[in-house]
Amino acid sequence: MSPRTVEASARTHVGLVRRRNEDAVYAGQNLFAVADGLGGHAAGDVASSTVIDMLKPYDRSHPPAELSTLLGQAIHSANQTLRHRIEAEPKLATMGTTLVALLWSGTTVVVANIGDSRAYLLRDGELIQISEDHTYGNLVADAADVPHLPEKIARFLDGRADGRSPDLTSRELRPGDRFLLCSDGLSGVVPPEHIRSTLLDIADPAAAADRLIEQALDQGGPDNITVIVIDTHDG
Repeated sequence: MSPRTVEASARTHVGLVRRRNEDAVYAGQNLFAVADGLGGHAAGDVASSTVIDMLKPYDRSHPPAELSTLLGQAIHSANQTLRHRIEAEPKLATMGTTLVALLWSGTTVVVANIGDSRAYLLRDGELIQISEDHTYGNLVADAADVPHLPEKIARFLDGRADGRSPDLTSRELRPGDRFLLCSDGLSGVVPPEHIRSTLLDIADPAAAADRLIEQALDQGGPDNITVIVIDTHDG
C-alpha cells in the first residue's frame, strides 16, 4: 500500500465579539493542531500558544505504530509545561486550553482531543465527528437525569494531572479523505450539515477554510474561529 500525502490550509479569526484571539493553530507536514484558550480564564492565549509550541517538535515522520504513544507523550509534556509556567508566574494560575491534534505517517493517522475543539472526517460524502466533546453532559452517566449539570467543559489542559489525558483515535488514511480540525467558534454556531456541504462542495482546502470562517461570521462570530482543512492523496 503506497504512503499518503496531505495538503492542508489553516485559518483563524478573532470573530465579531471577542477583543483578542485566544485560539492557536499549527499546520505543518505531519502535525496539525488547534488549541482554544478558555474564555474567562487568565491568559487563555498563553495556554493555547504554549501547548501548540510544545507540539511542534513532533512535526516529522514517525513509525506509524508509535504515533499514538508519541502524541500522548507530546500532550503530557505540554501540560507539564503549563504547570511549570504557572509555578513561575502565579498570575497564570487559572489559564487553560482545549486541544485537538492530528499526527500522521504512512497510511496511519492518530487524532487526539481534550475539551470541545473538534475533529471531523469527510469520507465518501459522509461527515463523521471523530472527537467527543468533553462536556459534563457527554461524560456523566445518565446526564439527562442529573439536575443542575453544568454545560461547561469537563476536561482541558491546565497544568494539573488528574483528568487531563486526551482521547486518542487511530484510523487508516484513505485517498480522498478530508479532515477538519476546528475550535467551537465554528462547530458551536454552524450546523454539521452546513459544514458537510462546504467540505463536499469546495475542492480547494484554502477556499473551503475561508468559507467555513465566513459561515461562522455570518452567524454572528460570537467566539474566536479556527479551522484546518486537510486533504489526503495517494502518494
